[in-house]
Amino acid sequence: MAFTSNRMDQDAQGLKDKVVFINRVAKVVKGGRRFSFSALVVVGDGMGTVGMGKGKANEVPEAIRKAVEKAKKAMVTFPLKDGTIPHKITGKYGGGTVIMNPAVKGTGLIAGGAVRAIMEVSGIADINAKALGGHNPFNTIRATLDGLMKLKDPAKVLKLRGKMSSAEGEAAAVPAEEPVDAASAQA
Repeated sequence: MAFTSNRMDQDAQGLKDKVVFINRVAKVVKGGRRFSFSALVVVGDGMGTVGMGKGKANEVPEAIRKAVEKAKKAMVTFPLKDGTIPHKITGKYGGGTVIMNPAVKGTGLIAGGAVRAIMEVSGIADINAKALGGHNPFNTIRATLDGLMKLKDPAKVLKLRGKMSSAEGEAAAVPAEEPVDAASAQA
C-alpha cells in the first residue's frame, strides 16, 4: 500500500510535513500475521531547510507522528537562489541517483514522486529534477538530500576563490575618507 499524500500540516514552528510513502509490513507469527505500518515523511520550513524521517508503528497515525519527530531532529539547510538551486547537482544513495537542474522563474516544479515532495516542503519553486536508477522512495529521498547538502552558496565560492561580487568590488575600490578633526587640521 503505497501512496503520496497531499496533506500538508502547519506546525507551531511554521514547518510543513508531507507523507511520502506508507508501507504495510506483515510479520508471520504462530497465530497468523501481525501487521504494522512504516511511514516516510519529509518536513521543511519553505526557506531551504528540510528533514526526512521514518516511523514504524501498529497504527498509521502513530507511524506518521514518529516519522515527523525524527524528521524534525534530522533537518539540514541548503542555499536557495531566487526560488531555485544555485547550480546543477547530482545526489546518489544506494541504487538511486537524482539529477537536479536550476530553472528560470516561472518554470515550476518538474519532479516526480518523492523528489517533488522534498522540493515542495523545502521552498524550491522552480527546478527540473529526474530520478534515475532505483525508484525506491527511501533511497530517492536520501539521494535528493545528498544532492541538496552538496550545494554551495555562490557568495562563499567567490570568496574562497579570492574574487568578489560587483557590489563588494565597488565598495572596496572607493576608500573611505578618515574624518578630520580640528586639532589635527591646525598641526
